[in-house]
Amino acid sequence: MYAFRRLLPFLKRYRWHMLVVTIASGGITAMNLVNPWLVRELVQTIRVETGETALNRVFSLALVLLVVFMARAIFRFLYSYIAHLMAYSFVGDLRVAVYDHLQRLSARFFADRQTGELLKRIINDTRDIEPLIAHYIPDMTVNVLLLIGVGIILFNLNATLALLTLLPMPILLFSNLFFGKRMQNAIKDASRRLGILTGIVQDNLVGIKEIQLFTQERREHQRINEYSSDATRTLLYGLKMQAILSPSIEFLTALGLVIVVLFGGQATLNGSMNVEDLVAFFLYLNIFYQPITLMAQMNEMLHVAVTGAHHVVEVLDIQPDVDDAPDAVDPGRLNGEVEFRQVCFEYNDHVPTLNDISFRVLPGQTLALVGPTGAGKTTIASLLPRFYDVASGSITIDGLDIRTMPVRALRSNISMVLQDVFLFNGTIRENIHYSNLAANDEDIIRAAQAARAHDFIMSLPDGYDTQIGERGLKLSGGQKQRLAIARAVLKNAPILILDEATSAVDMETEAEIQEALNELMKGRTSIVIAHRLSTIKNAHQIIVLEQGRVVERGRHQDLIFGQGRYQRLHEANTRMN
Repeated sequence: MYAFRRLLPFLKRYRWHMLVVTIASGGITAMNLVNPWLVRELVQTIRVETGETALNRVFSLALVLLVVFMARAIFRFLYSYIAHLMAYSFVGDLRVAVYDHLQRLSARFFADRQTGELLKRIINDTRDIEPLIAHYIPDMTVNVLLLIGVGIILFNLNATLALLTLLPMPILLFSNLFFGKRMQNAIKDASRRLGILTGIVQDNLVGIKEIQLFTQERREHQRINEYSSDATRTLLYGLKMQAILSPSIEFLTALGLVIVVLFGGQATLNGSMNVEDLVAFFLYLNIFYQPITLMAQMNEMLHVAVTGAHHVVEVLDIQPDVDDAPDAVDPGRLNGEVEFRQVCFEYNDHVPTLNDISFRVLPGQTLALVGPTGAGKTTIASLLPRFYDVASGSITIDGLDIRTMPVRALRSNISMVLQDVFLFNGTIRENIHYSNLAANDEDIIRAAQAARAHDFIMSLPDGYDTQIGERGLKLSGGQKQRLAIARAVLKNAPILILDEATSAVDMETEAEIQEALNELMKGRTSIVIAHRLSTIKNAHQIIVLEQGRVVERGRHQDLIFGQGRYQRLHEANTRMN
């Protein structure tokens, strides 16, 4: 129930749709209740009346019945169409809301989640809620109204017989609870297993080259088959519970008809009940049991929807650990004076990644970070745009703590060029344009020229409109790097972060990319994570990190003549080159 209450605000904008569905439900219920009564009136007319009076009465009943059927058809159309319109619109809103919420969550959240699992939450779990809105709730409304209306009529026709027909109800309710609970648990468990399976399939499709290269197709087949079989087996157990429940309910409801035949037949024979009342009782009793049978059959739908709603609410209830402060103020375009003051950070509790990191970079200057893998270089680059928040200490830009700025405003002042470039499946033009949607085609071309990318782009069959495939599959590593640089140029942010942007390319390509980077860094505050020390000779300040601490700092020409960590790194680089 908490999950449904949590999702109710998304239904507020559809309250008028809900009103129409409710009115239509009432109309359908009323028409369904009228039908058996008209049949009762017909039987009574045939039994009691004769001649022209009876014939006129029959014609009148037929005309009323026609109007009832027409009205029910209209109500049924409104009920079905508006309910589905409301349900699919609700699911669309919810899907967007889940996606928007995921966009607010920090890198820490995504580090612990599989992409496939999150895709299931956005697409599948939201879709599973649709039948709840389009079918279960409206049908429950009709069924409850029918139960109440029919119950009143049955007791009005013959109270004793109505009480006797309720004898199977306790067993029916117990069966519904007993088998329904097991079915719900099975469906929930199957959904969890399918989420894991989706994540594995997503990972395997991304890493298909590695699977083929290391000839692990058989192992991955076995792994996928194992999870798929587990999910199927669990789901089939739930369906078996449903298969037991449905005929059980049908049998128990049929007992009510047996009771009517036995006791109602006797009452009619001894004259204590009219024939037309017995016929009407049969018809109304059939209507009375229909909602009970239908609600039992809808158990599977309900449990699937409950599981989907639970998974969606789990995501919506996760609070971002990096968010705007209530009094955050947009500083506009910053000058780019960056300062870390005694910054400490840890990814996991009690496992420090950075310890007492302090440095200052003036506007337009370049700071280089060097050190072995795991020293904390990339972590520093991730803290500045607030992909994570510091554990202690502070980071300021132009003297303003970055936590006092809206996250969006902060990141609009920072460009990043990473070693692992991500490009969207689309055209070259779209990928460069992504960083600044206000830019025109001339701006895009100028950015590409500054990134030394224009010539290779124009050599492609469709130039800037060339489709590059998923993650830029059709481009080389150097070409992808230059597109990333063009994207950063187009953004024109005052602060630039370069995370080993040339480490994955050959020497010739590196020279071209370095030339583009030098152009990009002009007039910008730059923080460079360096793999090859030859690229940072002109940095205003170099910081050497080791195990999350600053062990050396200075300029290149000073550090290479020392006897410290940087001098050893420089010698190792020289031998490699």
